[in-house]
Amino acid sequence: MRVELDLPKCVASGQCVMAAPDVFDQRDEDGVAILLQEQPDDELLDEVREAVAICPAAAIRLVEQ
Repeated sequence: MRVELDLPKCVASGQCVMAAPDVFDQRDEDGVAILLQEQPDDELLDEVREAVAICPAAAIRLVEQ
């Protein structure tokens, strides 16, 4: 699985960071999300799915390869 983050859509809510802190972080200057792992390990996928579900801007996608 691959994580895609649409930066222009991000509203800097930080929900993804709280749901999956090993996969997402936020830029200090504006709070926009940063993708730390494009292809997270399988044990992190439930957290990433949660981040996708709760993102208020729908800026995160999980893509099967």
